[in-house]
Amino acid sequence: MADTAYYFCLKHKTVEGPEGCRAKDRLGPYATSDEASRALETVQERNEAWDEDPDWNDPRTDDRT
Repeated sequence: MADTAYYFCLKHKTVEGPEGCRAKDRLGPYATSDEASRALETVQERNEAWDEDPDWNDPRTDDRT
């Protein structure tokens, strides 16, 4: 990773450097400012991929009759 890391602040919805908000309020580090600005999109994409991963999900069953 480059000398500078970028983070996405969940509190302020902005990209910031290492001297930003507390770690619990941000995502990262990311290699570029552009990657950090897409942090919420990346999280959504990964969540959807994991939700659909057959290696981590049992087949759905409907217990209602």
